[in-house]
Amino acid sequence: MTKSPLQIARAAYQPKVPASIKGATKLVEGKATESVADQAEIKKLFPNTYGLPIVTFETAQQAMSDKAINVGVILSGGQAPGGHNVISGIFDGIKAINKDSKLYGFLGGPSGLVDHKYIELTSDIIDEYRNTGGFDIIGSGRTKLEEIDQFDKGLEICKKLNITAIVIIGGDDSNTNACVLAEYYKAKNTGIQVIGCPKTIDGDLKNEMIETSFGFDTATKVYSEVIGNIERDANSAKKYWHFIKLMGRSASHVTLECALKTHPNITLVGEEVEAKNQSLDDVVTYIATAVKNRADKGLNFGTVLVPEGLIEFIPAIKKLIAELNDMLAANQAEFDKVAADEKISYVVAHLSKENAAIFESLPASVSKQLALERDPHGNVQVSLIETEQLLAEMVAKKLAAWKAEGKFNGKFSTQHHFFGYEGRCAAPSNFDADYCYSLGRVAALLISSGKTGYMSSVRNTTKPASEWLAGGIPITAMMNMEKRNGKMKPVIQKALVKLDGGPFQYFASQREKWAIETDYQYPGPIQYWGPSEVADITTETIQLEHK
Repeated sequence: MTKSPLQIARAAYQPKVPASIKGATKLVEGKATESVADQAEIKKLFPNTYGLPIVTFETAQQAMSDKAINVGVILSGGQAPGGHNVISGIFDGIKAINKDSKLYGFLGGPSGLVDHKYIELTSDIIDEYRNTGGFDIIGSGRTKLEEIDQFDKGLEICKKLNITAIVIIGGDDSNTNACVLAEYYKAKNTGIQVIGCPKTIDGDLKNEMIETSFGFDTATKVYSEVIGNIERDANSAKKYWHFIKLMGRSASHVTLECALKTHPNITLVGEEVEAKNQSLDDVVTYIATAVKNRADKGLNFGTVLVPEGLIEFIPAIKKLIAELNDMLAANQAEFDKVAADEKISYVVAHLSKENAAIFESLPASVSKQLALERDPHGNVQVSLIETEQLLAEMVAKKLAAWKAEGKFNGKFSTQHHFFGYEGRCAAPSNFDADYCYSLGRVAALLISSGKTGYMSSVRNTTKPASEWLAGGIPITAMMNMEKRNGKMKPVIQKALVKLDGGPFQYFASQREKWAIETDYQYPGPIQYWGPSEVADITTETIQLEHK
């Protein structure tokens, strides 16, 4: 592997960790937990891993265990900056317990466990990947661990390699699978523990014990740098409105964080659109009005941030999507046989009259994407819907109508952008490098203390790393029942933007000013060296949530 000067310099970086896990530790059990909703159903599905206590680690005179352990690690789902540091933390953690401990990486995601594809991760390999972005050390994948046959095949390779614990690094769906796997192995008394680590740049895997998912800090800094560059370009050329869609799946956390960092003229928050029961035309009118107000001041340029999942937050379209998901899940075999040029007609014929009318009112490109593109759960792939272009076109039409009525005298030219993959494999910020390494070290401690069905937790992250609190939370405590592929299933509850929370409330207090003024902020690239308030600073979101 050829290394850049930055990689060489970053390889020497020593991640900071909580003081409580630097030496010998002891585990302290807290209160018992229950799921966030649907307690009876979740308890019935997870009788062996439900109701476990929250745990924390504190300094001790003597280590909990010095027994050598073999651990398997899986990277699951989309990439997020810092994954390599989680693995480095696990490796260093189990080696600190006993130098004869071994770490095996399952290749290509969860399928590596099922198909018995793996490598032993030695110090030579680990050292090549410390503080680097990407998941290329062992690769990732989106195979779902849901079937007993998969669990049993995983058990075979664990027995062969004497693996007694598996760490699954992933988002809400991947950690739900980790919980299912932990329950199965516990029920069968296999002796194999399963621990999860919270990964996703989307920021929607968080709660009281999981303050942030790793990668969110780095990705939003990458996006904000480019948004700042675009804002400066807009303010230089003074002739374009830039519509920028940002990755984030259903939640608007990434968009809101980037808005707090860059002060764009317009930021759409899907959760607010839903709460206000806004239509697509309401959203378009809101943007067009801001464009007109700036044009009245001679400012024919601006920036608009659009969350990836906006379209499914519009109540009428959300109802349409829900019916589409159920209808296609129930008729998938028949739908697959329908000719490509007849699929849209098939969908219209099988929808309720109300939703069929909404479906037919949408631009052809959007209706086609709603009907044809599904994710592994059978749901709409909102990232494929070009919402930024759709909004720009609809705003242009509205402004043209206003111009014909003498209500708009400005100019409106647009540029479109979608930032997603650009942020997923960036070299982790100092925060993510430290946070991820700490998550890995904590995972090793959870294994050493005999825990299973837990997610690694590091809290108090607005403080210096030495003051962070290390521990674990039962995965069942985060779960509820949701409809997937037409069936109710246990899943980790997504954390959406809270409209009464500190981040949104601060944004709401500033957006009228940002809409009319050119109050852009240019954050620049990620800073790896310098004063702590520059190099180690975490997200605006976390800081505002913990004020």
